Amino acid sequence: MPVAHRYNVFSLPSQLVDTLTPRALVGQQPPREPSPPPPKVAPVSNAKGCNICLGAAFADVDEQRAHFRTDWHRYNVKIRLAGRNPITESAFAELVGGLDDSLSGSASSDNETSDESDVVNALLSKINHTSLSDVPEEGTFRAPLTALTWFHSPPSTQIGVYRMLFPLDTPPSAYLSELKEMQAIIEGGRKWAMFMVAGGHFAGAVVRVGRIDDEQDEVVQTRKGKPPKPKPETEVLKHKTFHRYTTRRKQGGSQSINDNAKGAAISTGAVLRRYGEQALRDDIRNLLQDWAEDIHECERIFIRASVSNRRIFLDYEGCVISKGDDRLRTFPFPTRRPTQAELGRCLQELVQVKVSHLTEEALRAQDEAYLASLPKPKPVPTQPTPESIAKPKTPRLTKEEEIYREKWSRLLDMVSKGRLEPLKGFWEREGEDIGGVDVPIPEWTGDRRASLLQVAAQAGHEAVVQWLLFDLHADPTTSVSLAWTKEGGIESDPSDAEAPPAGSGRTAYDLARSRAVRDVFRRCAADHPEWWDWFGVAHIPSALSKEKEDERDDKKKQRKRGLREKMREREARERERGKSSEVVVPVEEPPKAKKEPPSGAQKLGGSSGSTDGISGLTPEMRVKVERERRARAAEARLKKLGG
Repeated sequence: MPVAHRYNVFSLPSQLVDTLTPRALVGQQPPREPSPPPPKVAPVSNAKGCNICLGAAFADVDEQRAHFRTDWHRYNVKIRLAGRNPITESAFAELVGGLDDSLSGSASSDNETSDESDVVNALLSKINHTSLSDVPEEGTFRAPLTALTWFHSPPSTQIGVYRMLFPLDTPPSAYLSELKEMQAIIEGGRKWAMFMVAGGHFAGAVVRVGRIDDEQDEVVQTRKGKPPKPKPETEVLKHKTFHRYTTRRKQGGSQSINDNAKGAAISTGAVLRRYGEQALRDDIRNLLQDWAEDIHECERIFIRASVSNRRIFLDYEGCVISKGDDRLRTFPFPTRRPTQAELGRCLQELVQVKVSHLTEEALRAQDEAYLASLPKPKPVPTQPTPESIAKPKTPRLTKEEEIYREKWSRLLDMVSKGRLEPLKGFWEREGEDIGGVDVPIPEWTGDRRASLLQVAAQAGHEAVVQWLLFDLHADPTTSVSLAWTKEGGIESDPSDAEAPPAGSGRTAYDLARSRAVRDVFRRCAADHPEWWDWFGVAHIPSALSKEKEDERDDKKKQRKRGLREKMREREARERERGKSSEVVVPVEEPPKAKKEPPSGAQKLGGSSGSTDGISGLTPEMRVKVERERRARAAEARLKKLGG
């Protein structure tokens, strides 16, 4: 197995560089050929010409003004603004002839002074549609750019170099020539500047990365005659690190970002962190000013900083590093806390090339596996037609329709809130325009109940229901869908309401939630039985006449009177029981007999006594035995008192 060598990107062996070839992935697309340059036309010598349209010259000013109003000139202006090349008049005529519905006349009249034309709009939309449909073929993979670019040396050696080391405007095809130019020795060596700042930590260094000329590279032989150590290929010329308190511990984020998001904090720690940010900014800018001469000599400048911290280096008056400097780079790999050791690690990572030893077959298999792991390209969505995305337009209401809807909204509001007096006045004025008391509620209101009586009955307003039934003769047989009442969670008080027949719709009586509202329906059925089918379609169980109502009230009064009498008797018994418990009779306890020692054998654990008889019983049996003992003791005391 060949030993992996560590090569510096600026000192590669010449025999290796001469055999390198750029390596591309299997599925990588070849570069596109450059588009042909636009045809060159001799500029117009006279003043009466057009600088946009190709070869346009005019005899007088009127002809020139007429040209500026033509579709050809307007089309060239628009495509010129879009970054395309203008076309000749003959080419424009061919484009217009290719349109299905084109307007004739390349020159507009004086009245047609509009900047937009149907021909111009049609041609521009055609160009936009063509540019949108220009997508890669299905099944082709475009490998994403990686941080490394690879070169191959036969038979089985590959080296990888970071793209950040090449100039920004270098195409991939010129990477090899740039790599060969990097092997040239520059007087004084190549210099880089590297800066890192994060979390209040800063690390900066100016390093030499390339070999210096032979005269400067001479070394003196040691005393003992040993060969001198070779001079390192990279050398740190200047370095500096420092730290300021700018972020709260275990929280992250600078104090300025927190102030911008939540407002300026007034704690002592916030004041210290603001001071630390200002001090860190001043220290870095002073250091850049001290290193200004060395920074100007650097070939690359690497900066690792957040968006806000990046302004420390670039965005201020008198900055050493300009914002659009071509030497600016970012580190193309993850970095750790800014320290001097981390700068050294990043330097070695950048200058050392990556070496691998794979055969052609292994490389092809590796490329195919990599391309297979890439996600498949998403299908390009088709452009929807304007007809398919057009939203349905809501019809505009006339003034009469708006007034009619406002009347219905006011009517439903008064009925649902039980405002009887305003409702009566409104009905006298607008009842005929509404359409009567039994007119169905319009669908546009969003109310799925069928009549005003149902709205009042469900709201539980007894006075409104009585006015609708007795005065306006509202129809109680109008039904509403039973499925809607189940979905809406409408439930009535089931104390005395009977369920409607199966499969039938619920009427206003079924929607009533209180007994008082249902009694209004039953009274109206008793007073006017000929008005409606009360006991059939209206679902009213029975009529409530004056006699039945009085009888029900009498029964209720008798029930209350009986309850009061029972309460009085109970209180009397409790008073008598309390008086009897106040008389205390002294009871003399019988003399206790002396216990004689048992003559027989005794059990281990103590003498046998009164508790031995209930020791093996359950808790319920023990309670019964204890109750029996107390009863016998009470009887004995009574006999003794009776004497």
